[in-house]
Amino acid sequence: MARVNVIMPQMGESIAEGTVSRWLRQVGDEVKRDEAILEISTDKVDAEIPSPASGVLVEIKVQEGETVEVQTVVAVLETEKATAGAVIPAAEPPASKAAEAAATPAPPPPSSVAPAPAPPTTPSGDGNGTAETADERLQRRSTPLVRRIAAEHAVDISRVEGSGHAGRVTKKDILAYIESGAHKAAPGVPAPRPGAPAPAAPPGAVEHPVVEAWPGDEVVPMSRIRRLTADHMVMSRRVSAHVTSFYEVDYTRIVGIRQRLKGEFAERGASPTYLAFITKVIADNLRKHRVVNASASGDTIVYRKAVNIGIAVALDWGLIVPVLRGADELSLLGIAKRMADLADQPQVAILGIGAIEKRPKVITLEDGQDVIAIRTMGLLSLSYDHRIVDGADADRFMADVKRDLEEYNEGAT
Repeated sequence: MARVNVIMPQMGESIAEGTVSRWLRQVGDEVKRDEAILEISTDKVDAEIPSPASGVLVEIKVQEGETVEVQTVVAVLETEKATAGAVIPAAEPPASKAAEAAATPAPPPPSSVAPAPAPPTTPSGDGNGTAETADERLQRRSTPLVRRIAAEHAVDISRVEGSGHAGRVTKKDILAYIESGAHKAAPGVPAPRPGAPAPAAPPGAVEHPVVEAWPGDEVVPMSRIRRLTADHMVMSRRVSAHVTSFYEVDYTRIVGIRQRLKGEFAERGASPTYLAFITKVIADNLRKHRVVNASASGDTIVYRKAVNIGIAVALDWGLIVPVLRGADELSLLGIAKRMADLADQPQVAILGIGAIEKRPKVITLEDGQDVIAIRTMGLLSLSYDHRIVDGADADRFMADVKRDLEEYNEGAT
C-alpha cells in the first residue's frame, strides 16, 4: 500500500492560499485518478481539484471553510501501488515543527549532498546564537499575500495575532484585524483576537450600499469570489485608481450620416449630434453586455432589466444628469429628442466622450495599400466598478461600441 498526499494547488503566480469550499468525497470513499474530490476558492478563481491517483480517501486534513497556504496537504489517499508521478511530497512542516524535523536527519538522496539544516525557528535565534532578523520573522509568520495587504493598510504584522500554524498570520486574520479598526488605534493597544466581535461600524470596514430593486430586475447573491473581489477593490481604492479603458473611434462614417439627416431631424425639432449616435449604440449594446448595466447592492448583483442611460450636463449653476429611460427602445430620432427626466441611480460604469476632431490616420485601402487620410476621430473612456465589471467584460463592451459606431447602420436610425 502507498499513501498519496493531496495538496492545495497554486492556481496562479500571485495566489498564496486557498479555501476548501466543499468536499465532494468523504473518508472511506473510493476515488479514481483525475476524479474531482474537492472544490476550492481563491482570490481569483473557484475550481474543482482532481485526485492525483486512484485509491481510497483515508484522511481529510483541512475542513470545509478552512483557508490554508498553497502546497499544504489537505487529504491523504491510500493506493494499492504508487502511480508514477502521483506521490506528491507533503508540504513543508510548519514553523513550530521545523526544529524537530531538522533534528531528525533523513538519509540524503542518492548522488546528492545532504540538505542544509533548517532555518532558525524562534525569534531569539538559532543554536549558534544568531538572532533572527525582523524580515525573517515576518517571512515566517505571513504569506506574500498577507504582507501585501498589510502594506496597503500600513499594518504592523507583529501586532496581529495569527491563528495559523505557530501563530502564522493568515489572510483571514489580517482582514479581520483591518475591519476591526485596530490598525488605527494608538500604539500599544493589543490586537483583537481573531473572531472577536467588531464594532457596529468599525473604521476602515468595507460597507457596500444597498440599492432598491425595481420590478423586472433580477437579484442574485454574489459568489464568494465576487464578494472577495468587491471587498478588495473597495479597500484598495485608498491606494489604487478606478479602472478605466480607452478606445479610439473613427467617426468619419457618422459624419456623412449626420449631414444627410440634419434636414429631416430639424423638421422634427431635433439634431443628429454625435452624442445621440453614441447613446444609441450604447443602448443597443447594453442588452448584450448586461454586466455593464448592473448595480452592486450589498453582497448581491442587480442586473437591470430596463436600459436607462444618464447623461451628465454641465450648467452654470451645477451638474445635472438627465436619464433616458428605456433607451434601447428608442430610435436615433427619439434619443435626440429626449434629454430630460432627472433621476439618481447607482451605476457600475461611466462613459466619457473626448473631443471629436479631424486628425491624420493611416488607413488600409481595399487593395491592401496603406495611405494617410484625414479622419474624424475621438476617444471614448469607460470607467467601471471593478467589484462587478471585469476588464474582459469592459473590453468586449467597448469593442462592440467602437465597431457599431465605425460601421453604423444608417437603416437603424
